[in-house]
Parts: sequence; C-alpha cells; structure tokens
Amino acid sequence: MKSETFETKLEESKNILNQLINPEITLEESLKLYENGLKKIKSAQKMIEKAKVKIETIEKNSSGS
Repeated sequence: MKSETFETKLEESKNILNQLINPEITLEESLKLYENGLKKIKSAQKMIEKAKVKIETIEKNSSGS
C-alpha cells in the first residue's frame, strides 16, 4: 500500500468535512465519515510531529558544527 502524503490526508479531510455538512446524509454515514476523518487528521498530526522533530535535530546539528 502506497503511503499517503500530508497534503493528500489534508485534502481528504477537507472532502470529508464537506460531506459532513450535507444535511441529507444519515447518522450512520456521518459517524463513518467522522471516524475516517479523525483517522486522517491524527495521521497528519503524527506527520507534523515527525517533521518538527527532524527540523529540531537539523537545527541542533547545524548549530553544533
């Protein structure tokens, strides 16, 4: 399975949000969309945290040189 990029996860989260604001979807559909959206957002947050740690490491290494 190909890993998704941060941008892909963000775009899919936006699409899910747009679907959730549709007043005609059922409660079951809403719950499924909410669950999927939450997974995408949490995964994207993990990607941001990893990038933050990497940046901090790079800055630490470059200031120590």
